Amino acid sequence: MSKDLKRAVIYARVSTLDQKTIPYQVSELKTYLKNRGWSCESVFKEIGSGVKKLPKREEVLDLARKRKIDVILVWKLDRWGRSLKDVTNTLSELQELNVGFVSLTEALDFTTATGRAMAGLLSVFSEFERDLLRERIRAGLDLAKKKGVRIGRPPISKSKKQKVIRLFDKGLSKSEIGRRCGIDRRSVGRIIFS
Repeated sequence: MSKDLKRAVIYARVSTLDQKTIPYQVSELKTYLKNRGWSCESVFKEIGSGVKKLPKREEVLDLARKRKIDVILVWKLDRWGRSLKDVTNTLSELQELNVGFVSLTEALDFTTATGRAMAGLLSVFSEFERDLLRERIRAGLDLAKKKGVRIGRPPISKSKKQKVIRLFDKGLSKSEIGRRCGIDRRSVGRIIFS
């Protein structure tokens, strides 16, 4: 990454209940930019919590992908992403694009060697979290099976299977058969072709 980082953007996101903090965040981030000698190319503000799509963040990522910015500043790391996985994925992408990332309140500055090492640690913790989750799910499924709990979809009754075959023989489509029998189209296909 170039040592003369100049083009920076600010990304500020708050929940709907927390809208009053945006001006404060932006002001503090602009002060940080000024102290570093970086120019503020743009300020992106997003309001909403638990949102699946973050259009303003996507605009910021698009600028990074087009190499129109050198660094992204946020108030807090959790303002950047919705989950640890999301944060680490986007930070990895930014590293590949050679775009810096600064989270002001956590003092994470991925434009420095120490900051890049921290990004690597975040990635390791994210992978660790995924592994723990997989282990818990497997253990829960194993325990449920030992207790006799059926895992997966409930079985389709013989009478319903016979109805599916009769309707198929009459020339109805799998979708129509599924609607009439109250089952999924793929299940209809499995019954017909088994």
